[in-house]
Amino acid sequence: MLRRKTKMSQNSISCSICLDPLKDPVTIPCGHSYCMNCIKTHWDEEDQRRIFTLEVYACPQCKKIFLTRPDLEKDIMLAELVEELKKTGLQAAPADHCYAGPEDVACDVCTGRKLKATKSCLVCLVSYCKIHLQHHYDVAQFKKHKLVEPSKNLQQLVCSRHDEEFKIFCRTDQQSICYLCLMDEHKGHETVPAAAERAEKQKELEVSRQQIQQKIQDGEKDVKLLQQEVEAINGSADKAVEDIGKIFIELTRLILKRSYDVKQQIRSQQETEVSRVKELQEKLEQEITELKRKDGELEQLSHTEDHSQFLHNYPSLSALSESTHSSSINIRPLRYFEDVTAAVSETRDKLQDILKEKWTNISLAVTDVDVLLSEPEPEPKSRDDFLKYSREITLDPNTADTRLSLSEGNRKATLKDDEHEWKTMSFSSHPDRFTFWNQVLSRESLTGRCYWEVEWRGGGVYVAVAYKNINRAEYSNETRFGFNNRSWALYCDTKSYTFLHNCIKTPVSGFPSSRIGVYLDHRAGILSFYSVSKTRTLLHRVQTTFTQPLYAGIRFYQNLFSNPGGDSAEFVKPK
Repeated sequence: MLRRKTKMSQNSISCSICLDPLKDPVTIPCGHSYCMNCIKTHWDEEDQRRIFTLEVYACPQCKKIFLTRPDLEKDIMLAELVEELKKTGLQAAPADHCYAGPEDVACDVCTGRKLKATKSCLVCLVSYCKIHLQHHYDVAQFKKHKLVEPSKNLQQLVCSRHDEEFKIFCRTDQQSICYLCLMDEHKGHETVPAAAERAEKQKELEVSRQQIQQKIQDGEKDVKLLQQEVEAINGSADKAVEDIGKIFIELTRLILKRSYDVKQQIRSQQETEVSRVKELQEKLEQEITELKRKDGELEQLSHTEDHSQFLHNYPSLSALSESTHSSSINIRPLRYFEDVTAAVSETRDKLQDILKEKWTNISLAVTDVDVLLSEPEPEPKSRDDFLKYSREITLDPNTADTRLSLSEGNRKATLKDDEHEWKTMSFSSHPDRFTFWNQVLSRESLTGRCYWEVEWRGGGVYVAVAYKNINRAEYSNETRFGFNNRSWALYCDTKSYTFLHNCIKTPVSGFPSSRIGVYLDHRAGILSFYSVSKTRTLLHRVQTTFTQPLYAGIRFYQNLFSNPGGDSAEFVKPK
């Protein structure tokens, strides 16, 4: 009978909701039992979650549906059984959360499904659950063992040579040792008790934690500030979009009103002029009718045979009243309202010019919105620093002057040394092509932080950067790298360097080099040129404000007395 009760206790006295032994057990119509408070709470929570669904109730175990909330019947026999089992000391099976999972330390003594370990013993080198750990508290011999928090790597907590607990720390070798190691290979070393070293390290740890916590606080403040900045940017952008929308609507409304006024004025003038012309037209038509009648009478008179009758009637019929002759009507060429159209077209053209001019200012105003989140990063110093920003540059054939040939995957530009060759070759016309200076721009636009190197040979070369909107088809400084406000250039020859911008030439000192490095920090407005050999030496540094993306450029020096011999420049992989 006891066995039967024990088996029943293991299967039946646990509540499937709280997983603990039943308290005030009640049974629902499907036969399953629960703690009274558990099943009430379960159905109360269902009532709270239920908004649109039907008011039905389900058994948590078998999922049987009840159309009304079932009455709870106290299970007297089960209640007595639970009380009896409590008296005999029998307990329900452990809940699922007591068993060890993949990340937990499992009890080494448990068989079958293992429970979580609550302590590990450094003497036994075994981890114990709460049940199997009890003898370490009850048995005198085990009470002396060192218990620590559960660990999967117990062997790392004891000396592998002597199987003794690490109680000493060797400061000379910065490692934990046992007292036997102190007599052996660590003899004469600076050692302290592990507890003393722990206390020292604990102080350092606390200092580190304070520093980390301070950084966390500072970071959280910065995050809050950045969030406020995001909200401010979004708010400002939303307001600007709304205000600009209103302005353009107002502008559109104004244009539409002017359009309506002009149309109405034209229609009114049209009505006046048409009325005046039709009035004259009717008058002429009446005169024509009268003239036709008169002509008929005269024709009839011309056929009169009696001379006396003819002479009698002639004076009254031959007299003509004054009429509006067509020759008195001034018909102008067919240009009635064309002048109005021309005037409106002229206004449209002027408006387009204004919009085009002001649109650049609007675009620049938009791109000038710049939230300075932190101080600019320092310029690179080491080779690795420069390589982080290395960019592969290729040249755009559509921009190349016809005296240049591109090769090496459009990374290399060469000045043709045969004048007859480039004069006889045909090139496709393109609005981006430079037509007067032997120069070329890159395909890639450059923003952010970039670094590239140019290997050159020949009489002289300009290593440049320029805006895309630099002029292309004029024989003037507006199209020449370094001689306008849209380009910056370092001129290199075999003896010296010169920096050029907006026609201002700045001599640059430095040992001539056949390789030039260029570093750009577009956001910070920094442009730096370096001579590159075994070392990287700064030649010239520009601090300005870039308003548009930049493009890398090359221009070859040539005058009437130069003798080109295959001068070239190539964008190469940085050394």
